[in-house]
Amino acid sequence: MAPGEIRTPVNADKRVLLAAPRGYCAGVDRAVIAVERALEHYGAPIYVRKEIVHNRHVVETLSERGAVFVDDTAEVPEGARVVFSAHGVSPAVHTEAAERSLSTIDATCPLVTKVHKEAIRFARDGFRIFLVGHAGHEEVEGTMGEAPDHITLVQSPEEARIIEVPDAEKLVWISQTTLSVDETMETVEILRERFPQLQNPPSDDICYATQNRQVAVKKIGPEADLVIVVGSANSSNSVRLVEVALEHGAKTAHRIDFAREIDETWFHDVATVGVTSGASVPENLVQDVLQLLADYGFDTVEEVITAEEDLIFSLPKELRKLG
Repeated sequence: MAPGEIRTPVNADKRVLLAAPRGYCAGVDRAVIAVERALEHYGAPIYVRKEIVHNRHVVETLSERGAVFVDDTAEVPEGARVVFSAHGVSPAVHTEAAERSLSTIDATCPLVTKVHKEAIRFARDGFRIFLVGHAGHEEVEGTMGEAPDHITLVQSPEEARIIEVPDAEKLVWISQTTLSVDETMETVEILRERFPQLQNPPSDDICYATQNRQVAVKKIGPEADLVIVVGSANSSNSVRLVEVALEHGAKTAHRIDFAREIDETWFHDVATVGVTSGASVPENLVQDVLQLLADYGFDTVEEVITAEEDLIFSLPKELRKLG
C-alpha cells in the first residue's frame, strides 16, 4: 500500500509524539557492555545464561560476535566463562557454576540485586513474603530462589483476592522490577485489605526506568490514535507499555521488534502516533520506526519529556579489575 492510499482524518496534521525517557536503562546498558567487554578481552565464545536482556536484536547482535546463549548452566562446558543475565539468578545457579568450575561474570542489574537482598533479609527476620510478579520470568525465579520457603508468588489482583498463606502474623511484599506500577499497587491494596498487617518494603521495587517509561506513555496516550512500542514479546516492561497506553487513552497500541513488522493498515484514520520503547531496546530500532513513519507522512516529531535519566551503574566487579 502506498503512503498516499492511507486514509487520514479530515483537517488533521500528521505527527509523532516521541516518548522520553525510552530505551536502554542503566541496568541493561551495563549488562550488554559486560558481554561486549568479555568478548573483547577473552575472545569468543562467551557463554550467557538465558538472554542477557529481553531483546531479539541485542541477542542476535551479540550472537554474531561470539556470545553463546544457553538456557541452563549445565550447557556450559566445564571451566568455561559464563555471564549471568541482567535478570539475576538464584543461589542454586551460583552453586552449580562453582561445581562446574565456571568463571562467572554476574551482570545482574543492581536494582534486581536489591530485591534479592530484601528477600534474604525479610526471610531471616521471619517474614512471609508476597512477591508480586510473573511465574516463569527469570527475575522471579532468581528472587524466589533466595528464600523459597518464605515467598509466595502473587501474579495479579485476581490471585490476590484468593491467595492464602500459612502464617499471617508477619507479612511483607516485594515485587518484580518490571511490572505495571498501577497493577502492582492494585494487587498490593487487595492484599492489604485481606491482610491489614502487611508491611511495605523500605522503597519501591519497580525500577526507575520502568516507572519513567510508563509515565511518559501515560502522557502521550490520551492524544494518540496509535501507539507503537518497540520491544520484544518476552520483555515484561515492553508488554506493560502497550497495556498502559491503552489504559490511558490510546485508541490502539501495538508492540513490535522491528520497523518492518509495522502493518500499514494501522495508519488508517490516524493523525497522531505515539512512539516509545522498552528498557532493553537500543535507540537505532526506534530511529528505524521514525524513518518508516516519515515515509508515510508522519514527519513532524514532538518529543514528550517527562523525566531526565543520568544514572550509570559500574561494570560487574569481574570486569572492573581488567582496567
